[in-house]
Amino acid sequence: MFGYWMHALQNFYCPINLSGVSHECENGLHHASLFIISEQMSTRTHIGDFELMVLLALLRLGDSAYGVPISREIEQQCGREVALGSVYATLERLEGKGLVSSNLGEPTPERGGRAKRYFRVTRKGLREVRETRQALIRLWNGLPELEGGKL
Repeated sequence: MFGYWMHALQNFYCPINLSGVSHECENGLHHASLFIISEQMSTRTHIGDFELMVLLALLRLGDSAYGVPISREIEQQCGREVALGSVYATLERLEGKGLVSSNLGEPTPERGGRAKRYFRVTRKGLREVRETRQALIRLWNGLPELEGGKL
């Protein structure tokens, strides 16, 4: 996304001096300002509904939860059957986005000498959950169909 905006800026506004030195172009825009604007546009990470469910389940369970309890929590709280593979795929995607982190525990004989992979929500993940909640509340507010009235 960042590369796209830099390309757009180069083609439509003025040549970009990537040295970070700000100077005014013929159209009155400053290079450094354009660079900062395009960088800020790409900082927000958006999450899908299942990613949000996994993050919320992980927050409920506390630090160092792993796939099985996360899937059980979603099933119990949402009444929705969850495939364990989809939980682990989502956890990996969230880790790639920097919203969760993981570490390996100690190998156990019950698991055939394999270690569990434990997950926790990062500060960035918590911030994204809060921002998503606020966005949903803003969309929800003012809709009489969703405020307990009869349809």
